[in-house]
Amino acid sequence: MILKQLRMSRHLTQEQLAEMSGLNVRTIQRIESGHNASFESLKCLASVLEVNVETLQQTRLDMKTQKDLWQGAPLWVKWWFGLNYMNLTPSKRATLRAIFTCHISGYLFCLLGLVSQPALAGGVIMLGVGYFFNFCLWLGNKYSIWFDAEASQ
Repeated sequence: MILKQLRMSRHLTQEQLAEMSGLNVRTIQRIESGHNASFESLKCLASVLEVNVETLQQTRLDMKTQKDLWQGAPLWVKWWFGLNYMNLTPSKRATLRAIFTCHISGYLFCLLGLVSQPALAGGVIMLGVGYFFNFCLWLGNKYSIWFDAEASQ
C-alpha cells in the first residue's frame, strides 16, 4: 500500500489523517504496515487523500522529483531553457516576472511611440519578447520542469 507515501506527500500525520477520515489511528497504522483494510476504510482514506481506491491499493507510487522531470525532458527543451535563462534550474516565478515586465514596458514604449518612432519599434520588440516568455511558460508547464514548485509544496 502507498498510504504512507500519500500521507507524507500531503504533510499529514497519522492522527490528522485519522481525524479527517473518521478512522482510528490504530487502523491507519495497521494499513500503513501492510495489513489488509476493508473497502469502507479504503473509501474513507481515498476521499480524504483525493485519490481512487485502486491507487491506494498499489504497492508503490512513483513520485518523480523535479530533478527527475528535468532529466527526462527532451534535450532541445533543456537547451532552450539553459540558453534563455542562463541557468539549468528554470523558475516559474522568474518567467512570470519576465512576462509582466516585458508586457508593461512594451505597452509603455508603444504609447511613447506616438511621439517617437524608435520607441514604437522598441515597444513592439518588448511585446514580442513577452510573448516569447509566454511560450516558455507553456513549455515549462507542459514538461513540469519548474524548480520553484518544489519549494512551495
